[in-house]
Amino acid sequence: MKPARILIVAGSDSGGGAGIQADIKTVCMLGGFAMTAVTAITAQNTTGVQGIHPIPTDMVLAQMESVLSDLNVDAIKIGMIGGAATAKAVAERLAALNVPIVFDPVMVATSGSVLADADTIAAFQKLMAIATVTTPNLPELAALGGAEAVLAHGCALLEKGGHSGEAMITDRLYQPGAEVIEMAAPAIDTPHTHGTGCTLASAIACGLGEGLPLEAAVARARDFVRLALLNAPGFGGGHGPMGHQAVRNDGLFTGPALNQLTLPARDFERSVAFYRLLGLTQIVDSPSVNGVGGYARFEAANGITLSIHVDDGAIGAGVTYLESGALDAWAAYLSRKGMRFDQMPRDEDWGWREALLTDPAGNRLCLYQAGEYRRFPLWRLAE
Repeated sequence: MKPARILIVAGSDSGGGAGIQADIKTVCMLGGFAMTAVTAITAQNTTGVQGIHPIPTDMVLAQMESVLSDLNVDAIKIGMIGGAATAKAVAERLAALNVPIVFDPVMVATSGSVLADADTIAAFQKLMAIATVTTPNLPELAALGGAEAVLAHGCALLEKGGHSGEAMITDRLYQPGAEVIEMAAPAIDTPHTHGTGCTLASAIACGLGEGLPLEAAVARARDFVRLALLNAPGFGGGHGPMGHQAVRNDGLFTGPALNQLTLPARDFERSVAFYRLLGLTQIVDSPSVNGVGGYARFEAANGITLSIHVDDGAIGAGVTYLESGALDAWAAYLSRKGMRFDQMPRDEDWGWREALLTDPAGNRLCLYQAGEYRRFPLWRLAE
């Protein structure tokens, strides 16, 4: 299958953490093809924005026209727009297109630097009128007049809760004629949040460009952002960039993806030493007690994990884990097709949702949904 073509209309971040740099990384890591129309050039790093040079409106339109007339697009992401005239011109050019449009109403950088003046914010009305979904954070939503004001333009609204300061971050998805969908997850304690909004919006655009429904595209995008936050490299002296490059094989699939193998073991210490020597990185260590039991998990360079399990000193069969970002729908489909499950999907104590079955040869399979908790369980070893 050809990748989804995503046109990114946004500003450049010289520090690489946000803007079109974050957008391109996100789209590529999710399997899409990124194209750009640069609206502004910024001198920017993790501590702030040192300079902004808006691109003339006719040049922004020329970039868009080059892409649209030859490569075409499957979805569009709009971020930092550069100025009111550009916002109005972009909205007018895109109004006739029949593709999903994700509008991230960028006003202030993570560092606090202002990226949109009052006239530009006023012109956002025209962009919301053509958008499939608008993705403001809480301060941006207030500046736009609140949820009702945004929804009055006919677009869906993703209200991002990251600025709430609460321990549990709740995003709310409003769609015309539908109930509000709340998506909650624990806050991640990190200063390296530069580019979260850009990344989320581009990930949603990539999903919509692939044909995912909006709710599924948002759910996958949220998982991508959280995993990128957990993989942040720690660069810079301020709000550092995220770790886009490390997000792979992490439940961002509709399924199935072969992501985890659990093998039986007899001697816990010898098996741990074997796999560490082999070059795998140990990320979970639950050693045997008095020579009984024991569980360890290792991570390969591509993010796939392998576990060993000593079960009361006995040697049993291994388990193959197939991961999906839509486990319940997947299991329901297979069940309708006649597949018999030993256990339908249910939440487990360790944070995974699992369904169990056995293949015709008696091999044990687990279909599961874990997201960040596969590579980043609460008991993950410190690096």
